[in-house]
Amino acid sequence: MVFTVLAIFWASVISLFLSKVKKGKGAEWAKIFRIATVVFSVSVFTYWFIKKSAVGIVRDSVALQVINKLPQPLDFYVVTLNDEEVGKINETRHIGKVRPEYYRIEYLKMDKSDEYWIAGYLGKKNLVYFSQHSIPNKNIDQIIEVRNYINQSVKLSDLAKKQIEEYSYENMKTGIWITLDFLLLFLNLVLLVKRK
Repeated sequence: MVFTVLAIFWASVISLFLSKVKKGKGAEWAKIFRIATVVFSVSVFTYWFIKKSAVGIVRDSVALQVINKLPQPLDFYVVTLNDEEVGKINETRHIGKVRPEYYRIEYLKMDKSDEYWIAGYLGKKNLVYFSQHSIPNKNIDQIIEVRNYINQSVKLSDLAKKQIEEYSYENMKTGIWITLDFLLLFLNLVLLVKRK
């Protein structure tokens, strides 16, 4: 997704500069490029929005249900490990903020992994829950009830913290690029539709 976002950014910047080409041989090609850039950008963002909005049921996956029994809402992350390379992180996902007495379901692709970690944050930086789980049978869905503020392993929770910080940083960077893309898309659209 990052490559696509950067490609849209640079194509939109070039389109803005090409909006100044009004006469001559290149004017028609400049307009075609600008229209193609806007259509491509709108298509990519529409597809991405629909994909993110749809229910994320993954084929051959393990359903993980995290139930918050604590009196405060916690922000949960799940980290899966790669079995082929011992101790290597496979994927980090943000499950979301779960209110007390509510749950969240996430579908995990566990074909390269038999272990996952759950980290719960109170606020942005305060890790108050960490647990390590193994999956003996991938045909049985997992239900985790969070009843205590525990940290099962300080060493592993430090690894998970670093991984979650990297994941959050990458998401923040991508969010900034997407915001810039939307701004440039809006400017290009206005310049295309604008009449003299």
